[in-house]
Amino acid sequence: MKNKKFNSTKCNEFFKPANREDTKSICSNKILIEVSGRHVHLSKEDVDKLFGKGYKLNNIKNLSQPGNYAAKEKVSLINGNKRFDDVRILGPPRGRTQVELSKTDSIYLGLKAPVKLSGDYKNTPGIKIKGPKGEVNLKQGVIVARRHLHVSESQAKDLGIKNKDIVSIKTPGERSLVFNNIITRVGNFESALHLDTDEGNAAGIENITYGELIK
Repeated sequence: MKNKKFNSTKCNEFFKPANREDTKSICSNKILIEVSGRHVHLSKEDVDKLFGKGYKLNNIKNLSQPGNYAAKEKVSLINGNKRFDDVRILGPPRGRTQVELSKTDSIYLGLKAPVKLSGDYKNTPGIKIKGPKGEVNLKQGVIVARRHLHVSESQAKDLGIKNKDIVSIKTPGERSLVFNNIITRVGNFESALHLDTDEGNAAGIENITYGELIK
């Protein structure tokens, strides 16, 4: 795919170019990079099991993607004698419960979580989830999230990319690298590349960072 011109509003605000020509030069093909730590998406049924029947998650922070938020509530993830406590829940509740880990997290817990797109549970391991009111023995749904690019339909048109296109993005800085095999998800989204903590640390991603769409 040839490079296309794209001016992100967030990019414009971050770099604060002096004029429109600077905006075009600085923000062309720039993509916001967001790094996600381990987290859990719960079904309504599992919210009830972990926190009590009829419990509603409390939104403490809206996330970049419309309608998504970080909840106040946290849970523990347990596999044998290994565990992570204080794991954040992201809302709203989904149709099925899903746990997203980095590869390092997966190894620590003694799991073989595969790299998957969100919602793909085939051949995934399970885990025990513990909350203040109960436990859920998840049979499957633990994944290492595949790196992916969220983009709105209008932005995708400007960039010349389609849903499920595979693209590459170059990161800046001392540990600059190119992330390949990024799957594009076009819809009601804000433009952002989503990485896990292993990937973010490898690239030295800190604070607000923009990558360059190169493929």
